[in-house]
Amino acid sequence: MNASPTAVIDLDDTDGLLDADREGLLRAAATAGAQVRATAAALDEGDLEPLRADGPPRTLIWVAGRGPAETAGSMLAAALGGSLAAPVVVAAEAPPWIGPLDVLVVAGDDPGDPVLVNAAATGVRRGARVVVAAPYEGPLRDVAAGRSVPLPPRVWVRDDFGLVRYLAAGLAVLHVVDPGMRVDLAALADQLDAEALRNSAGREMFTNPAKALAGQMVDRDVVLAGDTAATAALARHCATALLRIAHRTVAAVGLADALVAVRGGLGAASPAAREDSIFHDEQIDGPLPRQVRTFVLTTESDRPLVAARVADMAGVAVLSAEDVPELADQAGAPEAPSTAAGRLEQQLALLAVRLEMAAVYLKLVRG
Repeated sequence: MNASPTAVIDLDDTDGLLDADREGLLRAAATAGAQVRATAAALDEGDLEPLRADGPPRTLIWVAGRGPAETAGSMLAAALGGSLAAPVVVAAEAPPWIGPLDVLVVAGDDPGDPVLVNAAATGVRRGARVVVAAPYEGPLRDVAAGRSVPLPPRVWVRDDFGLVRYLAAGLAVLHVVDPGMRVDLAALADQLDAEALRNSAGREMFTNPAKALAGQMVDRDVVLAGDTAATAALARHCATALLRIAHRTVAAVGLADALVAVRGGLGAASPAAREDSIFHDEQIDGPLPRQVRTFVLTTESDRPLVAARVADMAGVAVLSAEDVPELADQAGAPEAPSTAAGRLEQQLALLAVRLEMAAVYLKLVRG
């Protein structure tokens, strides 16, 4: 990676990156598989059995106050809503029409959040099947104890990296309450472990998707675009992760908005500017204007159409879960298996982990 005013550690300097990781961010970002596996264990142990009924619920209502919990609900609704027996409603509070035919999931990281507490209280009072995907303590436990299904985190990690836990909780609930929905959380956990290994600090940049993304983002303004409701929600989550972790301001938009901007000249240098850059001397002329890089997040099924829409557009890259380099064995390190991305929610989870780890690397290169 070229030297830059903001990058003081090379992305291939393993020791430098690990020394700079004083908060343990790389380890936290690599816990995605463990978080999903913990939820799978709760499912296997029968913790969610009280949710079972003779048929699917009238509605699955997802209430989350903020952050990754709310994003997970939006992603699940967008990715799976059309294939479920019951609609998924993402709401700011428990709706007044909630009743015994509904399933309510309250998700978050704060057991004292009034939004979660009020929603859980309303749900149990109206006879709904209530799942508490949050720490089961404090006011939340007081209003829901004995009348809800607790699904607290078994692997503790800062909320910046909690998206996959909420996704796993939603998938586990759907597995139980929707007869037509079957998920393999153990397989998803294995995929996320492979993704974390693929992006580990010891892997060089040309075989490391997260490092490669970080290298493309250093000293550039970044736009993340989603071509569907699910990938647009993912783009918002990843922009938030880049802000909170790497302190980078990133725009998250729909693909249509990004295309309008790119066609208007975003990310394209004029012929005069390109000629000037050849003879540019930062010591004399000062730094060049920051370039813009747009990443379009998509799925494997939509990738051909998206790639055709952005073909020949300057500064635009299409990113999907399968965009990984051929991995060569490095210093005896075990080989990370292929992503083998299949279901839509699996692809979204893999991309989320990759971009979260890219955000960590962007923070670490500053030392």
